[in-house]
Amino acid sequence: MGDGVKRDAVRIYLGLGSNLGDRMAHLSDGLSRLGRRVTLTKVSSIYETEPWGYTDQPPFLNCVCEAVTGLAPHPLLSLLKETEGLVGREPTFPGGPRVFDADLLFYGGLIMDEPGLCVPHPRIPERAFVLLPMWEIAPGLVHPSIGKTIDALLPLAEGREGVIRWAPPPPSLITPAA
Repeated sequence: MGDGVKRDAVRIYLGLGSNLGDRMAHLSDGLSRLGRRVTLTKVSSIYETEPWGYTDQPPFLNCVCEAVTGLAPHPLLSLLKETEGLVGREPTFPGGPRVFDADLLFYGGLIMDEPGLCVPHPRIPERAFVLLPMWEIAPGLVHPSIGKTIDALLPLAEGREGVIRWAPPPPSLITPAA
């Protein structure tokens, strides 16, 4: 599936974050750039989240978006990495601060575990900063490898109280329905 050939449209979910500089501007820039290459259909509210893992860094702004794409998983991952760089991300250490981060959370119902690409993202169930915005836009989505909905996973995630709604979704970035 990683051959780069266009596929029929697949529903995907992306987790986006920023904790350096003008965090909202970086999220908006990243969403705008991604929206030129995938069809954004939903964007969650923006949430402010205390850092997870490495905690000696500023708080993050996070959101989740739903999109439709014809890109295969590996070219989609390349697009995400390219977008991170265009928005200003520079290499740091795992879990370190970043201008913009884009993670592939779900690619349809695909389950894939290859070097450099794991779908669904393996840490979704433990990340309230992903589950809460995910719940806002797709509460009934079933995690394909766990068999539970986002609605069922959210209460199990630690740190929900540290994920605070910070701003409404940016509606101008959604592609109008045809």
